[in-house]
Amino acid sequence: MGVALILILAFFGLADSIYLTQSKLSGTPLLCDINNFSGCNIVAGSQYSNIFGIPLAEFGVLFYSILFILAALELVLFDRLLRRVLQGLSLIGALASLYFVFVQLFLIGAFCIYCSVSAVITLLILILASFIEPLRQRTKPTPLPPSPAHLPMPPAI
Repeated sequence: MGVALILILAFFGLADSIYLTQSKLSGTPLLCDINNFSGCNIVAGSQYSNIFGIPLAEFGVLFYSILFILAALELVLFDRLLRRVLQGLSLIGALASLYFVFVQLFLIGAFCIYCSVSAVITLLILILASFIEPLRQRTKPTPLPPSPAHLPMPPAI
């Protein structure tokens, strides 16, 4: 069930990133006056919205596409390596999202609702990925063999 939810969330994250990428590449302003969260265009137009000349939204498209493919494969193959890659990638995405929220609030001074939606989606994916299979297996403690003091004494002859 968790992997199916990751697949759905990755789809929504992909849609969000595609919208941001399309807006960036076409130069059309984002529709973002939602409950006074109107800083989307400030964030999207800031110097922090590109890395090496590539819009961050394009990295989002790549990130969510990979998550979507991994989750789809995990539904079919049920492979431990896929789960570990999914967990690792979702952790990297959550850390990056945390950094980008920091940049929005403290460096840019504006708040983008689409970026925040992406951060929440990534956090939910991380939570779900951590429940797919725990990184550390819980093992039951092995019972100790009985000590010689508790063994019955053989009858005296």
